[in-house]
Amino acid sequence: MEPRLTVVTLGVSDVERTRRFYVDGLGWPARLVVPGEVLMLDLAPGLVLSFWDLEHMRAEIGIVGATATAPMTLAHNVAGPEAVLAVLAEAVAAGATLVAPGQRREWGGFSGYFADPDGHRWEIAHNPSWRMDARGAVVDADET
Repeated sequence: MEPRLTVVTLGVSDVERTRRFYVDGLGWPARLVVPGEVLMLDLAPGLVLSFWDLEHMRAEIGIVGATATAPMTLAHNVAGPEAVLAVLAEAVAAGATLVAPGQRREWGGFSGYFADPDGHRWEIAHNPSWRMDARGAVVDADET
């Protein structure tokens, strides 16, 4: 099997609330909306972020919980610390909860965290040792 990730699916308690946050609030374009069931967003060429109603998810894949924050984060990397602060502010204005303000990290970067309406944690980060192309994708230094 070749290493590839094409869809990340997160369970949500209210698909419409999720749509309002990501599409109306943050301005992300929707690929597919099935009211009350699923919302899919194009993040990058070949990568879709999907939000699936928890009850529909449980009916298809079995027991999934929503009682605590999943031990994972989604990360959005940006060009600098100022951009970290701006994206965190935009997310909070759209209805997110600030979990950790932007700050210098031991690993040499700058990051902060917000929670979307279902508590999914997003890290907004600047890693000064990474290079990003014009689309915002992380690339090796010799690829820029």
